Amino acid sequence: MTKFSLKLIFALFFAMFSSISSPQALTIGKSVPANFADIVEPLLPSTVNIWTSTEVKRPKPFDPSQGMPRGGPALEELFRQFLEEMQQGQGPAQKSNSLGSGFLIAQEGKTAYVVTCNHVIAGADEIKITLHDGTELDATVVGRDKRTDLALLKVQTEKKLTLAQWGDSEKARVGEWIIAIGNPFGLGSTVTTGIISTISRDIAARARTLGGADYVSGYIQTDAPINMGNSGGAMFNIEGKVLAVSTAIYSPNGGNIGIGFGIPSKLAQQVIKQLKEYGRTKRGWLGVRIQNITSEIAETLGLKDAHGALVGDVAPKGPAHAAGLKTQDVILTFNGKNVEESKDLPHIVGESEIGKTVPMIVWRGGKKVTLNVKVGEFEKAEEEGLIALGPEEETKADKTEQVIGIVTREITTSDKVPEDTKGLLVTFVAPNSEAFTKFLRPLDVIQQLTSGNMKLSPTKPEDLRKFVDQLKKAGKKKVLLLVNTQGNLRYIALSLEEENPKESTQKKKTDKTEHKK
Repeated sequence: MTKFSLKLIFALFFAMFSSISSPQALTIGKSVPANFADIVEPLLPSTVNIWTSTEVKRPKPFDPSQGMPRGGPALEELFRQFLEEMQQGQGPAQKSNSLGSGFLIAQEGKTAYVVTCNHVIAGADEIKITLHDGTELDATVVGRDKRTDLALLKVQTEKKLTLAQWGDSEKARVGEWIIAIGNPFGLGSTVTTGIISTISRDIAARARTLGGADYVSGYIQTDAPINMGNSGGAMFNIEGKVLAVSTAIYSPNGGNIGIGFGIPSKLAQQVIKQLKEYGRTKRGWLGVRIQNITSEIAETLGLKDAHGALVGDVAPKGPAHAAGLKTQDVILTFNGKNVEESKDLPHIVGESEIGKTVPMIVWRGGKKVTLNVKVGEFEKAEEEGLIALGPEEETKADKTEQVIGIVTREITTSDKVPEDTKGLLVTFVAPNSEAFTKFLRPLDVIQQLTSGNMKLSPTKPEDLRKFVDQLKKAGKKKVLLLVNTQGNLRYIALSLEEENPKESTQKKKTDKTEHKK
């Protein structure tokens, strides 16, 4: 081998070594922290544990003096034993407790504000937060929003607290580090890490089916371990900024399998700002039912590309109806913003200025038509009962509508229930509902509904809906169900708070929800 060849070989080795050890090659490595201790330490004081308590009223024990079944001593003794089993744990009101997470986001004098999830505090009679140093404080609800599953609490304290800072979820990238801090299973402040798996996971359809949030179209998905109790906690990036609010997990058994979801900080920040200012959200409203445009639909309507939102129904008293929008119109732009998919429209409308007249371009009869629409307010329309389905859809919905997380129907002779059993047959229970957690299941029979002096033996699904509406009008928070499971009777109490997101102004003044004047 010649000297020239040896020099060439050494030169090649030197070039390879230089490229491996060059600063440019190590740029990726520099973004990976040696450990997370220095990042996490200043974040811990900004996170809190949340504890809630709800009073569950028990029915009064059966009074034997009111009458016993006739049939001899043996039957009477059997009935007495049955009553003793039924009355175990019944009597005076008891407390039902739950746990969650939150983080401090603002402090004005002695008042500090805590962000959490709506489902963590919904229906609670008492809310307490525990700071990182162990200090326990009473909390009150400033405002809450079921459509995004967010809530804002406030506490009073003399201490100067450490606050979390919002990050920009719009700049989040798949593969970026995520640090989740929460209160899983009530264990206290717990830190887990992972990466962002997806930056815009759409689970809105599933959330609506389960009775949950319907306004979040793009969740941040992570493999950072998140479990029950993490809800409401912050997901931080390695800069220590909040990128998302932990809200849900996907799991067949209730435990972590590496699929968790967070509400993006951009949306959460907007909602929390409105809750702090108004005590509720204020979103724009158009008054339409829409669906995606497929290539087949686009072809039949004469559209070149499958984009926009196809109008399937128009609310009779909504802004869209007043502007002349019709079914089968395709909304292409709203207020100057393109509508690529149907899921884009609710957010574009929701972020529009309420009361302002804006242009809307629609595709109708093979050409573009410009309509001017005055943006309404979703929450106001909801309170006034203007948000409704069309006549045909409403009739269909009456048969399958969820009430307190369940769907029921009349009992038929073909149903496998105990003979002579009367009541409502449960056909569906929302997996994330309170009813599900209390082991109500399909084929159970609801025989009686009770709340205080109000009582009903339902036989039709509309009986349940009407009774629940009566209870809410009377200011009741719970309904007691007498459930027959294959001949075994038991009572379960369910909250009415999550039954309907509508809350009248009068109710808000009396249920701990406070408004900033």
